[in-house]
Amino acid sequence: MLAIGLPSAYAFLARTSDSQLLLLLQGLERRQNAIQPLSSTPSTESTNVRGDTAGNPQFPQPQPADVGLADRSPPPEVDVEPTKKIWNVASPVTVQGRSLKTWAFPDRDIDKVHLVMKTDGRPLLANVDLWQGPRNTPQRISVYTEDGDVRPFSALIATTGIGSNVVRVVNAATLEFPLKACIVPSTAGGPLPAMQLQSPIVIQGGSLRTWSFEAPTKSVMVLIKTDGRPMNARIELLQGPNTIKQVMELYTEDGVERPFFAVMETPGTGNVVRVVNTAPMEFPLTASVEPFETEVPGAGLPQNGILGGNIPKVQW
Repeated sequence: MLAIGLPSAYAFLARTSDSQLLLLLQGLERRQNAIQPLSSTPSTESTNVRGDTAGNPQFPQPQPADVGLADRSPPPEVDVEPTKKIWNVASPVTVQGRSLKTWAFPDRDIDKVHLVMKTDGRPLLANVDLWQGPRNTPQRISVYTEDGDVRPFSALIATTGIGSNVVRVVNAATLEFPLKACIVPSTAGGPLPAMQLQSPIVIQGGSLRTWSFEAPTKSVMVLIKTDGRPMNARIELLQGPNTIKQVMELYTEDGVERPFFAVMETPGTGNVVRVVNTAPMEFPLTASVEPFETEVPGAGLPQNGILGGNIPKVQW
């Protein structure tokens, strides 16, 4: 006989007839038989209450990328065409103050473009945006130069990815300060993410690093990248105590896919390049600053700045 175990049920059964009692017992027995296997057999299904996809076969976890330095193939050496050569072969476009100009590159085979901006000796103040699709700006650059003729702006912009790439140049100065800009596809040096320089230095968020150069150095090249995180940085060219000649503030959505590479003219003596990581501490970057053109071969090697010490050469 099935034991019910409920005192209230016994009081109810005392007032019922035999037929009613039989029907009630049969119903309770069927109910208990239906519940018993569920309570005795543990469930093997994993219920995800918090929305975590770990351990769920329907949501495969991404495999970590192999970033070992030993497994990487050595990237090609930097071979960037000088700024003056690009300016002579390209057709410059005049951008008046408070106006803009756009260049579209729908060809997916173009992985980077070379942008050069200059003035006739007046200050240069401009904003450069890279558009990729509607309402998507993966890279922004703000430029100020005290003399756009002596120190023009010259940089490579990565145009990788799916979709058409558009470069927009905005002359943020007034009408009295026009600028000239030219932009051409660049095939020198291979893809921009594969570029490397010697002695890269890690700059933590909120900190800075300086490089000083001797007089024979005519221009320097700057390469900044991250490990895939966003990049916010400011690059300054100083000549003399706190005398800023050129400033570039940049934002990049992905510091690996779109690193920043620029060539800065360093006429005269006492030139110092300062790189500031304006991002929080959780977003470090890696910077390399080296001579690009020198009057004497092998001269003008960079001198370590405020951090001091010899930096070992490592592979990107």
